[in-house]
Amino acid sequence: MTGPRPKTCAACGRAIAAHEVYYRFKLVLEGEQDVLDIPGGGEGDDLASLVRRLEEGPEDPRELEEQVHWERTGVVCAGCRSVVVRTLAPAPVTAGPH
Repeated sequence: MTGPRPKTCAACGRAIAAHEVYYRFKLVLEGEQDVLDIPGGGEGDDLASLVRRLEEGPEDPRELEEQVHWERTGVVCAGCRSVVVRTLAPAPVTAGPH
């Protein structure tokens, strides 16, 4: 019988000991664009133009997919968790003058 597999922090690369707390994460980035909300012209014209550009463009479909959808899962150590949370937390809203 073997124990749990060793874990490595996805952020710093440090080996996480079996007795240490670690944090699992799943990050999904999805690109969006409000193509139907372009000023001037009809909505159908804008959508048809976008489809035509995609079909005629030199981009590889896999590259386009990578631009609009990216996923990563893993674990981070306690120290890196603090950095990740701080980085992804919304900016504090200033109350302004009272």
